Amino acid sequence: MEESPTDLFQRRCEPCQMGSFVVTEEEANDLLLKVPAWRREFHEGVEKLIREFHFVEFKDAFAFSYKLASLAERENHHPSIMTEWGKVTVYWWSHKINGLHINDFIMASKTDMIAKLSAKS
Repeated sequence: MEESPTDLFQRRCEPCQMGSFVVTEEEANDLLLKVPAWRREFHEGVEKLIREFHFVEFKDAFAFSYKLASLAERENHHPSIMTEWGKVTVYWWSHKINGLHINDFIMASKTDMIAKLSAKS
């Protein structure tokens, strides 16, 4: 049975150890369909998921970054977050394996949910 984006959002990160496998090209393409606003891109020599979120006020961008940092602590999976006036750029990848893992797609989905909830408040 195929997962919906909600199912991906509801998953927890798996422990990712040195030697864990990066997702295959096919898996990455399938998972990317569940987080369509994200793109796969090589950044600093490592494939990452990247998305920009736009805000009117810097304080809103900062509040979003803070919520994302809290999520990262709960899941023990940490992104690179660049907070600027008007936008936040988020990079997800698995540091231990230097590439993309299922956890990155789970966290991208959770990040989208935080953005959606932030837009409503």
